[in-house]
This record gives sequence, structure tokens and C-alpha cells, in this order.
Amino acid sequence: MGRGPSIEGRKNAEDAKRAKVFTKLIREITVAARGGGDPATNPRLRIAVDKALSANMTKDTVERAVKRGSGAEGADNMQEIRYEGYGPGGVALIIDTMT
Repeated sequence: MGRGPSIEGRKNAEDAKRAKVFTKLIREITVAARGGGDPATNPRLRIAVDKALSANMTKDTVERAVKRGSGAEGADNMQEIRYEGYGPGGVALIIDTMT
């Protein structure tokens, strides 16, 4: 039978993990780019780009995400929403989400 299926299984699992991380980072870059597409003037974007590059995301992918977020390329309707409330026992909750 060979080792092919076991190697393929490991690679597929690793690729799935990487894709999940990359998707989250791209979303973060896209939202941060709404405050300006230049990382030199937008500290939130600079942090998001640094995180993406440290996770071995290609510069081309990062640039496309910045363009999409700054409106240069078919922008999606992602926006940040903050929910505030109280949970059981009077615990204050602040939940930041992207939709």
C-alpha cells in the first residue's frame, strides 16, 4: 500500500489548520485597512500585516487583502460590532465581533 495515504493525511490536516489561520488573518487585515491602506499611517493595519507575515502568508495575499479592505478591489461588507451586556451573576461582558 505505501506511505502515501498517511503522508497525505498529515498534509491535509496541516493545510486545514493553515487555511483557518489565514482566513482569520485576512479578515483582520481587511477590517484594519478600512482605517487607511498604508501600514505606515495605520498602526492597526501594521500589526495585522506583521502577524500575517509571521504566519508565513505571502506578501501577494496580504496586498490583496489590504486592497479589498481599502476599497480598491471589490470590497465586502465586513464591519466590526461590539456587544455589551451582563451575564449570570452580574458579570459584565464585552464581545467584539466581525460580521
